[in-house]
Amino acid sequence: MTVVRNKQGNVIFELEGVDGPDFDSRDLRGRDFTQGVLEGAIFSDANLERTNFKEADLYWAVLFRANLRNSILDGALLCGANLREADLTGASLRDANLGRDGMGGGTHLQAARLAGADVTGANFEGAEYDFLTTFPDEFDPNEHGMVFAGVIDK
Repeated sequence: MTVVRNKQGNVIFELEGVDGPDFDSRDLRGRDFTQGVLEGAIFSDANLERTNFKEADLYWAVLFRANLRNSILDGALLCGANLREADLTGASLRDANLGRDGMGGGTHLQAARLAGADVTGANFEGAEYDFLTTFPDEFDPNEHGMVFAGVIDK
């Protein structure tokens, strides 16, 4: 059984038949993981639309191809997370930390979709992007200290 606790130690979610924080391909739409401790959790291909991750610890989490449309990630810790190809369209990332992890590695945003996301106050220092990454209107990745990590195939 997987148990997710919040920062105060209270159980906020339980999942039978799964050992460890592996939510790969799960449908967790609309769940409330507010202040959840989900460091290193695996959410690849998961449906997390309208999920609340406010102030959650998602350090080094794997959110590869996750559907995070219209989710709340305000104040979330996402340093070093893999958000490659994640759909963050319309998500709220106010004051979220997508900066470098403790080892100097960047959060991976290659081919991520951030169009329409609220990134007010978010830290993107050192986060990686490529030509396929889409951003909110008026967002300049260079002004936010992001690192271009794309390669053009010839």
